[in-house]
Amino acid sequence: MMKQKNDPIGEVKMVNNRKKVPLRKCIGTGEMKPKKEMIRIVRSKEGEVSIDPTGKKSGRGAYLSLSEEAINAAKKKNSLSNHLEADVDSSIYEELLKLAAKENKSRP
Repeated sequence: MMKQKNDPIGEVKMVNNRKKVPLRKCIGTGEMKPKKEMIRIVRSKEGEVSIDPTGKKSGRGAYLSLSEEAINAAKKKNSLSNHLEADVDSSIYEELLKLAAKENKSRP
């Protein structure tokens, strides 16, 4: 939404009131997408890798699109392990695929 604002000099300027949407890069596909459309995988200081649905856990994080193609690409390229600098168990990928299936089912 654009809003008019009077400048001290007397000119009318348009001010943009829209908030910036934070973007993150999918490590599976390389696409930039809004943060809310992605899932975060995090490595804790102890080296434990887990899925972070809230996006607020502390540690090294990586973002992945919730699509089967992106998850399989990340698994094939081993990009999740490389990015997090830790071994990623296959159960993490299985859980991500379940989340992706559930998410895609709930979308129209």
